[in-house]
Amino acid sequence: MTFSRTSTKPQTRTVSDSGALLLFLLAGGLAARLLLAHLTFLNPDEVLHYLLSAEPSFDMAYKASLTTAHPPLLIVLLHYWRLLGNSEFVLRLPSVLAGTAFCWIMFLWLQRMTDRTTALIGLSLLSFSPSLISLSAENRQYSLLMFFCASSLYSLERAIGENSAGMMLLSSLSLYLALLTHYSSFIFALTLGIYALVRVRTSKPRTRVVVAWIVGQLGALGLCAFLYVSQISRLKSRGLPSEIANTWLRASIFHSGQDHFVTFCVRNTVRLFRYFFSHGTIGVVALLLFVLGIVSLLRDKISPQDPRNPTSRQSALLLGLPFLITLSAAFAGLYPYGGTRHDALFAGFAMAGVSIGLTRLEVWKKWLTPTAVAGALLICNLFPSPTPPFILPKNQNRKLMNEATNFLRSSAPPGSVFFTDYQGALVLSYYFCPARLVPFEQPQRSFLKSDCGTYQVVTFTKTIWSFEPAIFPNTLREMQQTYGLGSDATVWLFQAGWINENEDKWIAELKQYGCHEPRNFGPNILICQMTLR
Repeated sequence: MTFSRTSTKPQTRTVSDSGALLLFLLAGGLAARLLLAHLTFLNPDEVLHYLLSAEPSFDMAYKASLTTAHPPLLIVLLHYWRLLGNSEFVLRLPSVLAGTAFCWIMFLWLQRMTDRTTALIGLSLLSFSPSLISLSAENRQYSLLMFFCASSLYSLERAIGENSAGMMLLSSLSLYLALLTHYSSFIFALTLGIYALVRVRTSKPRTRVVVAWIVGQLGALGLCAFLYVSQISRLKSRGLPSEIANTWLRASIFHSGQDHFVTFCVRNTVRLFRYFFSHGTIGVVALLLFVLGIVSLLRDKISPQDPRNPTSRQSALLLGLPFLITLSAAFAGLYPYGGTRHDALFAGFAMAGVSIGLTRLEVWKKWLTPTAVAGALLICNLFPSPTPPFILPKNQNRKLMNEATNFLRSSAPPGSVFFTDYQGALVLSYYFCPARLVPFEQPQRSFLKSDCGTYQVVTFTKTIWSFEPAIFPNTLREMQQTYGLGSDATVWLFQAGWINENEDKWIAELKQYGCHEPRNFGPNILICQMTLR
């Protein structure tokens, strides 16, 4: 008997046990992901992953993957998957399927750890979380990461509970795949290692299961060492982690002398739950329920009837540990903690804690819990307010990108010069130009000129990703001098992706630099014809 079954009151078992509800939740989550994957254009990160995978050979694709801040598994997978097609939908399909499978595995794990009511609530939250739907509909690492981590966790519980060395080996294999997918899996590996050590000590599984776990841990350490030597050390020598920490992830890294310890903890934990739900108020409520779930587990002193099952306090340790480890890493400047996709891995632990908190509330009546959950998820999806940077789905509609590229073809005469930033160049590489415009590694030059059919593209590469409004006048003058463009020369400015948050101010400034009649195709695509002075 596991921790929740020993203390859950009858009125918490009110959600229908029918398989129809389970299928509805899974099918609904899958449909939402498929629809979003079909309707939206690729953001610059997604394009980059595709371009990395599109190298002619496996060796070249692997070497290209080493230039990014992620392990190589997704790029290697896409290298072969793209043979089925390179449309947005096809490229995103592995992520969609993995994101849906993650929800299913977490349901199985949560049902094993608690009861069916709690597991169904958790499945609802995971299936219809706006941020998880978005990540699962993108050509990124996160869905694969969450699926592999969930598989490792579920297999571990089965290995200990069933005395199965085979399941323990499966848990280790899933962990290896997670480590090869995203570096936040290092935090998961540490969490799972500590939790497994505690579980093995109290559950006392058979020797062969313990040996399988030890061998698996040694293999994970060896894989971490390989990744450090082959990629992480190179990224550190290039200064990429520091550059990221001082730009768009600055708010998620603790800066001694600038941030207050308590303020950072509270603010970024709230931001994290806001990210999970894409809504500030509901995110705060979810955080309170998560805390309630952890506290109720810590206070539950009833031991499980089967010693191979985890105690309530062990479960509380598992749910809380990844947050504490990530927070510590943020204090050390090693990993971001806050409202960004880089912490998406912890959504499974967060939703499990929220679900437990909900079922532990004795005030809920049999109809109120599902109504509250459904209402909250409906609000989150209809009125999202995610933490920036973000692109709302309506602003990422493929029709907008088609309109933008058609406008360029019809308005810019052959021989025109397009001026763009790195993310804009990636988008043009996929949607407009016949070849990749920029190298994968950051070039030493401030500008890079490339052919794009009958056009020329000048990419500003000095900053890591996009134009900096504060230095844009100097950037424009430097570009003009570098390529000998006259005072009456005309260039076409193109931006797509995560444009400056103060977009109206940015457009007003562009008009001062010769930008005539800027055209927006949604807030995240900007084109204007500029006359240089």
